[in-house]
Amino acid sequence: MKKLVALLLSLLMVASIIGCTSEQPADSKDSSTGTKTEEKAKTEEKAEEKASTEEKDTLYIPVISKGFQHQFWQAVKSGAEQAAKDYGVEITFEGPETEAMVDKQIEMIEAAMSKQPDALCLAALDSQAVIPLLNQADAAGIPIIGFDSGVDSDIPVATAATDNLAAAAVAADKMAEAIGNEGKVALVVHDQTSKTGVDRRDGFVKRIEEAYPNIEIVDIQYGEGDQLKSTDIAKSIIQANPDIKGIFGANEGSAIGVLNAVKELGKEGEVVVIGYDSGKLQQDAIRNGTMLGAVTQDPIGIGYKAVEAAVKAVNGESVEKDIDTGFFWFDQSNIDTEEIQARLYE
Repeated sequence: MKKLVALLLSLLMVASIIGCTSEQPADSKDSSTGTKTEEKAKTEEKAEEKASTEEKDTLYIPVISKGFQHQFWQAVKSGAEQAAKDYGVEITFEGPETEAMVDKQIEMIEAAMSKQPDALCLAALDSQAVIPLLNQADAAGIPIIGFDSGVDSDIPVATAATDNLAAAAVAADKMAEAIGNEGKVALVVHDQTSKTGVDRRDGFVKRIEEAYPNIEIVDIQYGEGDQLKSTDIAKSIIQANPDIKGIFGANEGSAIGVLNAVKELGKEGEVVVIGYDSGKLQQDAIRNGTMLGAVTQDPIGIGYKAVEAAVKAVNGESVEKDIDTGFFWFDQSNIDTEEIQARLYE
């Protein structure tokens, strides 16, 4: 019996030793794995911090235009992209399908702001509808740069745009000269909500009323910058006023619409057409004489100056409140000069 008890005790001791021996490596293995896991986590954390720092070093600036349907906006885009390249910043460039889609542009601004950009460049379709969003951006410390068209607010740090009042006044002078300072004229404008639409309309009308008492403005219509709609509007104006002498189209789509109406009604040479902007169809019309001339802006310069101003604002540099990007009158006499060719786009 004593031998059996002794044997059992011996077996228990051996089992105990084996158990301790087998647990030790397990503990050591867990400890090693834990250390490796912690090191991996720290490495990943450092990588994320580095990526985050690098990401912050590259400014992100969304650029939201009034549309995409005209060559004008493609030229603005190329200028913005050149500035982004020169200053080493990241931009996105987008705009609604038509210049009548105010709600769509509002959605684009909201989406851009949700990405917490360093600054935002905006050509507002509605100079007042965007103000609540601009207030939010201001509260969040996001500098706003207007381009092409301003807003009814002091929030934008700067606005890069043409002096549209002065440019439209030049168009009025050219119209008056072409029709002998007397007769009926009309306007087809892209809208009455954006600052460009309002300023081009008012600049033309004010100049005619101030300087040419024998010229009567018989109608002002709005075609949303759409060629087909502007064509129908211009045809209606001409049919209602068969003795009309001239029509001013206040942007590319409006001007092409007026041009199409004059052609369809066989009024070439009878109705003077003056446009704004400088797409290929306008250039062709000026060369063949169906359009007297047009005011061209500097769209590439507008896009470039907007992004440049945004970068400076983010970096705390001083920026001019109103950045005048200039304008030029062109017709058959100067369309092929080096000065004008540098500002035209197709």
